[in-house]
Amino acid sequence: MPTPARLEAAIDRMRRSRMYTRQYLPDLAPEEWFWTPPQYTTHVAWQVGHLAVAQYNLCLRRLRGRTAEDVSLISDAYIEAFKLGSQPVVGKNLNLPLDETQRVFDAVHDRVLTELPLVDNAELDAPVEKPHPLFKTKLGAIDWCSQHELIHAGQIAMLRRLMGKPPRR
Repeated sequence: MPTPARLEAAIDRMRRSRMYTRQYLPDLAPEEWFWTPPQYTTHVAWQVGHLAVAQYNLCLRRLRGRTAEDVSLISDAYIEAFKLGSQPVVGKNLNLPLDETQRVFDAVHDRVLTELPLVDNAELDAPVEKPHPLFKTKLGAIDWCSQHELIHAGQIAMLRRLMGKPPRR
């Protein structure tokens, strides 16, 4: 079954958004992932963890629910730490380990790119269980994912600039 063009376009936007986010991460030292500006409590590790939870919720959970297999992909503790409404915590020792945050960020994205192309075209128009102000359908949830990621990529870019790092393109 070929992937519907409208779904393929949404997946492509998601891939490009992730490529954009990734450009800000490779040169960060471990302590920089948890650096917080004095005027605002957030850090790159929280932003990245939040992106993983959001992508999971928007592109997997809202489409098919939470499965037993998902627990090894993204734990309940991870979801709690980074879900909508969670608060970034200052201090590396008070956060999930950086390698876990990075692993889940990559694993969720890989799973999304594996599962989404298999979604039936008719399923894309089905309403999501909990409507959102910006979307009502499953395709809407998928499509919002790339836009949401770009918002947080901008926050990561700003954190980098506040650290004194040069801009990226």
